Amino acid sequence: MADLEIRDLHVEADDTPILRGVDLDLDKGKTIALMGPNGSGKSTLAYAIAGHPAYDITGGTITWKGTELTELTPDERARLGVFLAMQYPVEVPGVSLTNFLRTAVNAVNEEDVPVREFMQRLRSEMAELGVDDSFLQRSVNEGFSGGEKKRFEILQAALLKPELAVLDETDSGLDVDALRIVAEGVNRLSGPDLGVLIITHYTRILRYITADEVHVMFEGRIVASGGAELADELEQGGYDKIRAEHGVSV
Repeated sequence: MADLEIRDLHVEADDTPILRGVDLDLDKGKTIALMGPNGSGKSTLAYAIAGHPAYDITGGTITWKGTELTELTPDERARLGVFLAMQYPVEVPGVSLTNFLRTAVNAVNEEDVPVREFMQRLRSEMAELGVDDSFLQRSVNEGFSGGEKKRFEILQAALLKPELAVLDETDSGLDVDALRIVAEGVNRLSGPDLGVLIITHYTRILRYITADEVHVMFEGRIVASGGAELADELEQGGYDKIRAEHGVSV
């Protein structure tokens, strides 16, 4: 039994079916890349795992370490070690980065981490990600560049220490330097106690992060699976070949 087991998952939003029977396994210590064009359902899968209320699960199961997630709230899932790095992180004006992170860490750990200990950890992780100390005085994501937002998502993961990290389009909008820094942050978090699901359009992040498996999604279904060679195939020929092989129209 895999740590994360998704079976015949069907999800809709605003009464529109999006996922149409997804099966996926992921164990801690492994990294999986889920690829596909816009509208294929990749981000919907990420939100379904995390428990976004706008996405209704109409069939199937999501099981994490033997616990069925579909009936749990997002915060209950977070306490079980599930983390989502969002494609479009929202701004939270008036809420300082420091207070936001300390509140999140205390909530997940279900205990108050001493301020001195928390600040030491925070500054250490910020230094590793190249995040300037001036961020400590800023509100969450307010005025952040795309690269700053993505670094902040990885900073959250570094502090929360999840066991399952779902990274939704973490590479979108990043220049080469920012992509490398974010990828290095993900690699630093990786290990036997963390399973990583990377959701992406492109293969470029896989130049920096090694995926154990690559899956391709079209029309709400996974239609192709393989190793690094599948990502190489996409790099060379795009999605057209897979469209033709599987009779996919979009």
